[in-house]
Amino acid sequence: MSNRYESHPSGSEIKFGTDGWRGVMAEDFTDENVRKVAHAIARYVVRAEKPGAGVVVGYDTRFASERFARVAAETVAATGTPVWLATEACPTPAVSLLVRQLGAAGGIQITASHNPYRWNGVKFKASYGSSASPAIVAQVEQELARVLGDGVPALPPRRDLIQSLDVRTPYLETLAGLVDWDRLRASKFRFLIDPMHGAGRGLLLELFRSHGVEAAEIRGNRDPLFGGVNPEPIEPHVEPLRQAMRAGGYDAGFALDGDADRVGAMDPDGTFITPHQIFSVLLWHLAGTRNLTGDVAKSFTVTKMIDKIALKLGRKVWETPVGFKYICERMLEGDIVLGGEESGGIGTKLYLPERDATVSALLLAEVMAWHGKRLGELVAMLHREFGEHHYGRVDLTLKDGQKEKALEYFAAPKLNRFLDWPIVRREDLDGVKVYLGDIGWAMVRVSGTEPMLRVYSETTHADTTRRVLDEVTTLVQGL
Repeated sequence: MSNRYESHPSGSEIKFGTDGWRGVMAEDFTDENVRKVAHAIARYVVRAEKPGAGVVVGYDTRFASERFARVAAETVAATGTPVWLATEACPTPAVSLLVRQLGAAGGIQITASHNPYRWNGVKFKASYGSSASPAIVAQVEQELARVLGDGVPALPPRRDLIQSLDVRTPYLETLAGLVDWDRLRASKFRFLIDPMHGAGRGLLLELFRSHGVEAAEIRGNRDPLFGGVNPEPIEPHVEPLRQAMRAGGYDAGFALDGDADRVGAMDPDGTFITPHQIFSVLLWHLAGTRNLTGDVAKSFTVTKMIDKIALKLGRKVWETPVGFKYICERMLEGDIVLGGEESGGIGTKLYLPERDATVSALLLAEVMAWHGKRLGELVAMLHREFGEHHYGRVDLTLKDGQKEKALEYFAAPKLNRFLDWPIVRREDLDGVKVYLGDIGWAMVRVSGTEPMLRVYSETTHADTTRRVLDEVTTLVQGL
């Protein structure tokens, strides 16, 4: 099974990964290839699901996404499968939610998430309202292989099977029931939202304002160029949010990625609150303050603070390979109060086994209101109780063979010391992680989505983390 989103200019190969396929528009992301992917999904639905239950089709704010969504909808409908087609751009998790609420056989979202503006993609959501499982992906890939070999048949159009769907209203109604609005109103906190010109625009703002919570929004207009940056809620792409936070007197800022399934946050002074810190604060709140039942699921690259919080609260930690599909599997199999990954994708049992940036932002606002503290204060409180955790990551584009050499180097038992610290143990769930005495860990991993090596470290001091990252970078570049 592929877990990559790959671009092939010839269009002869389309790799269908966990959530689907991405490509560069007008090169390999074309009407023809969207039809192939949509027809493969329709074949899977007809053979393995209940095709009469229909398929939900949505789209984001990228260039021509609504047109590609229409192509996908017509392709699926031509197989005799009913289609609900969104009336306007919407978050990917909103499609997941409507799949669940309508009892649909699956969902298709036209989006390339946080990729640069030239990209677009097709994500597939399973009937349970989240990323397709490895077993489902394997079946879709089999169908896609047949379509790539045989082509899309010239079926008569069935536009009568396509009906418009208001995704926005039921999505907002569902999310409104997740948090304590009385506490939020009483807190008098003011929030700033940065949807980064993406599919989450206007939604969190409407939720706050309709419930009497003061909020404003920047970068809320549709801009298929995303203001010249990738719509990913990490530094440096959140600089406009930082400037607006410093100028506007807001208590917290929330940034959403292009299809609004991943979140970033910011303090009034412009300090970026990392996804690891967001995950930690939410776990401490949901499992601690609200005392919700359930264990925790986290990706292999996520902060060890999660383990310490879970230990204190008597919760088991399920560690998974990188990819939300693994978090989703764990949430479907058992009682998981919160599941999350390094990139800011977080899901909770209160909602769906699915990432949703708007839900995460609402819950962060609730934590603040519940305790009367800003996010930076909450992070500092966790550091005092569970110790300092400073995380960093470097992405390296290397020569052929260097990625493999880096993995071999750190996996080798003869390497028993790194810089000032003994290597006390190793883990290889996804990449190679080495634990450095009692100060933290370092890790190397080949990216599943891009042609690069990712280098990670988390230690008890920010300067130590930087030192480890610099040393690993120098080392692997010399291999």
